[in-house]
Formats: sequence, C-alpha cells, structure tokens
Amino acid sequence: MPKALCLLSLVASILLLVLFGSETVLGLAGMADTAVLGSTSMLMNIAFVFFAALLAFLSFTTYREQR
Repeated sequence: MPKALCLLSLVASILLLVLFGSETVLGLAGMADTAVLGSTSMLMNIAFVFFAALLAFLSFTTYREQR
C-alpha cells in the first residue's frame, strides 16, 4: 500500500508540473489568454511548479526507500 501511495503522489505531482509549467511558459510567451487557467498570477504559477517538483522529488525518494 505505501508503494501505491508514493506512485499516486508522483503521478499527481507530474500532472501539476505539466499544468502549471505550461501556464508559466504560455504566460512568459505572452499567450496567457490561451492558457487553461488564464487569470492566475505568474508568482502563483511559479510557486506551484516549485512545490510540485518538490513533491515529485519526495515521492520518488520515498518510493525508492520502499523497495
């Protein structure tokens, strides 16, 4: 069960990385109106990308310890 929870959190963090990473890239490229969440601030997008990457790292290292 702990392995499944580690993998689930890894998948969730990757999804968050893709979502907010694309928001950040589109915002920096000047195409914020085509972004999915278009009205969010750039600081919030960068914070979500950072914390999603941190969650992915922690999930991966915990999964590696479970093996």
